[in-house]
Amino acid sequence: MRIITKKEIPSSEITDLSVFNQRRKLIKAILASTVAGSSLYSTIAASQTDWKSLPDAVYGPDQYNVTPAELVKNYTNYYEFTFNKEDSTRLAQSLQIDPWSVEITGEVETPITLHLEGLLSQQPLQEYVYRLRCVEGWSMVVPWVGFPLAALLKQVKPLSTAKFVKFTSVHQPDAMHNGMLQWPYVEGLRIDEAVHPLTILAVGMYGDKLPKQNGAPLRLVVPWKYGFKSIKAIVKIELVKTAPLTTWNLYAPNEYGFYANVNPAVPHPRWSQISERRIGSHFLTPRKQTEL
Repeated sequence: MRIITKKEIPSSEITDLSVFNQRRKLIKAILASTVAGSSLYSTIAASQTDWKSLPDAVYGPDQYNVTPAELVKNYTNYYEFTFNKEDSTRLAQSLQIDPWSVEITGEVETPITLHLEGLLSQQPLQEYVYRLRCVEGWSMVVPWVGFPLAALLKQVKPLSTAKFVKFTSVHQPDAMHNGMLQWPYVEGLRIDEAVHPLTILAVGMYGDKLPKQNGAPLRLVVPWKYGFKSIKAIVKIELVKTAPLTTWNLYAPNEYGFYANVNPAVPHPRWSQISERRIGSHFLTPRKQTEL
């Protein structure tokens, strides 16, 4: 995994050509529409963020083989709504995401609560092309739009006692009816993982706003960890002294560890992690070898 400061290939070879050609025009239209409708991204339009010329992408593995957007938008694990990946797209539309604020607290000098508009007006957005690898054995390659988590944590001035970062999702019982797990969803990282330059908070993908089923309006993306670590719809970030108890680790500690780094040499108790199935590939296509 590497950060490229000078493009070695044109963007049209990274992202589907049709998406690339329409991306900037589409974003401009979205920003204009938010002034009259939802205010979610309206502050970006008035800020110095230049959506017309996003910086060079940050590339992860398989950067040339972006998964088609429609597949990514309709194949999601969002267990607060359902166990069915396809149905989560429809059910997640009932999620209320405007207005939205994020509380950052805990072992910090200056705890803050930021409205999403204010948060985004402070952060220059960039495109990150990462593989998302699920613990279930499938993967997809997604061009996210976001910013490093480290930039946000720097604002609150973490104390030396901050060893871990705890993330909490929104809990809207009227919309989220699946009672199998303990809600709200909680995840965590070590502090050094949280401030790694490849750890991002995503607000969009494919040059568009983040869809609700994919974690809108704000989700974590950590490309070297299994997908369940990349918590969706974040409302609270806490810097803490000890490792937080996370949702899947509480539910099945023998199957879902706290660290959950992608590693083909470490099998899940019920299946191997040596290979992965790329979403959208033909069912006769051989599985790919899992990459670190």
